[in-house]
Amino acid sequence: MSKIKKLYFQLKKRYNLPEKQWKMWCRRPKTIKEREEVVIGAILTQNTNWQNVEKAIANLKKADLLNLDKIAKINLPKLKKLIKPCGFFNVKSRYLKDMAGFVLDSGGIKELKKNNWLKLRENLLNQKGVGQETADSILNYALDKPSFVIDAYTRRFVKKYNLTQEQDYEKLKNLFQDSLKKDFRLYQDYHALIVIDGQNS
Repeated sequence: MSKIKKLYFQLKKRYNLPEKQWKMWCRRPKTIKEREEVVIGAILTQNTNWQNVEKAIANLKKADLLNLDKIAKINLPKLKKLIKPCGFFNVKSRYLKDMAGFVLDSGGIKELKKNNWLKLRENLLNQKGVGQETADSILNYALDKPSFVIDAYTRRFVKKYNLTQEQDYEKLKNLFQDSLKKDFRLYQDYHALIVIDGQNS
């Protein structure tokens, strides 16, 4: 058994099932509404902590705007005001509207889920404001695709357990994917547990 696989079982034993944010992000199956919330959260969480994202999501929910169709139609000033708690709201509001447009133009979440995940990743990376981490978060948590997420917590985890000296995103992603079976459920739980471990260290 690989070290990466062993560490997964150790984390699972230590923390059980993912909690808080991850309880919803790792829910299976998810409703379309929940999948859209994950997409929105993946954009909002860029360069900020989840507590701030929760405030922005609560604002959107209260205004009955926590879905991509309504985000596509809302005017920018109002959207900026609602997502202000998560920071960088000027650019994030545009990224959100662009992402909403992309999903809707693709036929919605249900249609996107039918696409080949490698092609889908390429298309996501072509969207303004979507980097590798955001694309993989959307693929894995919103669209049930086996695409492992590499973020700051994953990098610290790799360093903490001396898994590799590698820093390149794609190589780190492949390190995990080559050591684990191709299963979006496993990838969701493992990444969530890595974050929880990092927050508890």
